[in-house]
Amino acid sequence: MAASPAVACTAIAVALLSFPVLAQDEAPKRIPVDALERMIVTQTPQTRVETIDHERLAVRRIDIVDEEGTIRMSLAAPAEQPIIDGIQYRRIFPASGLTVFDRNGSERGGFAVADLEDGGTATVVAQDHVNGDAIGWRVMPDGSVGFHLNQRAPVLREPALGNHIVPGIGGATRISLSVAADGTPAIALADAKDRPRLRLTVTEQGYGAIEFLDAEGDIVETLAPEARQAGER
Repeated sequence: MAASPAVACTAIAVALLSFPVLAQDEAPKRIPVDALERMIVTQTPQTRVETIDHERLAVRRIDIVDEEGTIRMSLAAPAEQPIIDGIQYRRIFPASGLTVFDRNGSERGGFAVADLEDGGTATVVAQDHVNGDAIGWRVMPDGSVGFHLNQRAPVLREPALGNHIVPGIGGATRISLSVAADGTPAIALADAKDRPRLRLTVTEQGYGAIEFLDAEGDIVETLAPEARQAGER
């Protein structure tokens, strides 16, 4: 049912109140018109297709290439094995989905469904450093969800492989946001050796807590004011 004009106007007024109000003598900043004109490619871009060539395509792989013929995007089942600086390596697990590549043809991220060895399926999204994962999302079969930010490993070239960049090792996962299979949320910060040292979480009783961990992963101190007030710590 459509909202009445009065209700709609009220909703708009409430939305406008949520934005900061500029002083009367303070005008919003604008990009100069001549600068905008230099930025414009066309004022009539193609935004729709008049006719459909095919109602359905059934293929194993579709590649999008640039003007040099380099594959920049690939939609495939299974996805191609990863390429780093011109050399193709085995993927940890088979996956199907969308992969994007840089102008040199190296994999730089993608969206895929991974087929795990135990028969389970994980949904993964990644953006890559030149030598490994940079940002990764994972939805696992057990119901856990994770978002990870990885420090770039040292970029090394291998003379025995034509001085090509090789997959990096030692890049720590410095920030992790996760929801465990049992529903426990956590934000963890790790040191340069990939050891979680600080964790923000919610206890089983529903209390917010900050946990400090040692190098072995043991909790050395917990700050949970509400739990302390309840006499549980």
